[in-house]
Amino acid sequence: MADYPEDLRYTADHEWVKEGNDTTVRVGITDYAASALGDVVFVSLPDPGDAVRAGDSVAELESTKSVSEVFSPVSGVIARINEAVAESPDLVNEDPYGDGWLFEVDMSDSEELDGLLDSAAYGVQFA
Repeated sequence: MADYPEDLRYTADHEWVKEGNDTTVRVGITDYAASALGDVVFVSLPDPGDAVRAGDSVAELESTKSVSEVFSPVSGVIARINEAVAESPDLVNEDPYGDGWLFEVDMSDSEELDGLLDSAAYGVQFA
């Protein structure tokens, strides 16, 4: 079983969430998702200022194998996108928990984090 960073929260759709300051969270995809996709060659990110709801499709990752949607794990407003990933999509594969992050959301309801999985619960689905 792979290790998943314990300081993150996860969705069943393989997104991760890292709490930042106040109500802003950073979102990316897990190493499992990045590996399953294969080499990511194009990233379509949301626009800063876009309102999103938990579960909304907000981004797309195109790989050599397929196109995959990325869902917002929380509701709020897109605060920032990772321009580096837009320019170098391979960062998603190289460093999914670091430089390969996708976007940040200024949450409208921080209690939504309580509904996400911790690393142990996320990892159970692969045991």
